[in-house]
Amino acid sequence: MTKVYVSMGFYPHEYFKDTVDYIARVQQSSGAIPWFEGGSLDPWDHIESAMGLTIGQRFEEARAAYQWLIDNQTEKGTWLAAYKDGEIEDGTRAESNFVAYIATGVWHYYLSTGDKEFLRHMWPAVEKAMGFVLRLQGSQGQIYWAENTTEGIKEDSLVTGCSSIFKSFECAINIATTLNLDASDWTLARLKLGTALRNHPECFDRTWDSKSRFAMDWFYPVLTGVITGSAAKQHLTNRWDHFVKVGLGCLCVDDEPWVTVAESCELVMALISCGEYNRAVELFSWLHQFRDEDGSYWTGYVYRDEALWPLEKPTWTAGAVLLAADALSNATPAALLFRNEGVSHRALPSAQDTKGANYSKIIE
Repeated sequence: MTKVYVSMGFYPHEYFKDTVDYIARVQQSSGAIPWFEGGSLDPWDHIESAMGLTIGQRFEEARAAYQWLIDNQTEKGTWLAAYKDGEIEDGTRAESNFVAYIATGVWHYYLSTGDKEFLRHMWPAVEKAMGFVLRLQGSQGQIYWAENTTEGIKEDSLVTGCSSIFKSFECAINIATTLNLDASDWTLARLKLGTALRNHPECFDRTWDSKSRFAMDWFYPVLTGVITGSAAKQHLTNRWDHFVKVGLGCLCVDDEPWVTVAESCELVMALISCGEYNRAVELFSWLHQFRDEDGSYWTGYVYRDEALWPLEKPTWTAGAVLLAADALSNATPAALLFRNEGVSHRALPSAQDTKGANYSKIIE
């Protein structure tokens, strides 16, 4: 198998160019980025793919993706669950996590480019989106997961979704601050949300089975900065053996023999954020056996059956690969976004530090 070791100061541009180009080929003329050709689009994964385009310096295509969000935003500030071929495919609900993620994508683009005019252009859409999210905040700080278009707000919350929103609040606050605009409501909401995630587990999974079997519930609080420092490192250590299959990657759930590339990439970034840099490099090196010849990546692998499954190559999986590679290598100014505030550049190995570990090359 092919192992790709990406490390600080080493980003194999030619290798990942095909991955960027794959996202751009699937993107439609409207700016929409479906999961794959002929597939559906959801707002969160659309934005994940747009960030991949930004890392690959496909700025025109990335801006088109963000313009699609402006063009399809509802009066409430939302996007609905799924779209396909220019039409709404699933209009039953607006998910708070999906809606909030625009702030993360927009801030990522600004970090990459320094384009303040882009921030101004996107500000009304970000403001409306985060206003919707604020409306779904519960009394203990949790954010309810969705508003059903016929039944109203669904008053239960997800650890993974709320953790992602915690990061989106951070990004929205940064956008507002850069534009010299007030963000006090968002700052308070983020503070309350962090408290709920850390101290009030009773706010989550109240009306459905616990999602703790999902790897994302395990590592997302670390990935998004809810849990930081030594506590974050211990948090990941506690369930590492439940979720990580050595030589393959991170499981989607701890009771099924299925590793997934996107979750593995997000775990890579979570590891970096709490100082587990070498472990992150090694985990990322395993994932390229699931790369196709066109630069795309298969969703995942069922190791019990020795089979790729499903036979899909999502654009958002490619986006996650690019985000992880950027975070590991510091290839763009946005690389620090998912390394979180608690990680200083001094805590990360330099390219010189990692040469002796054979990280600065591709090994066949």
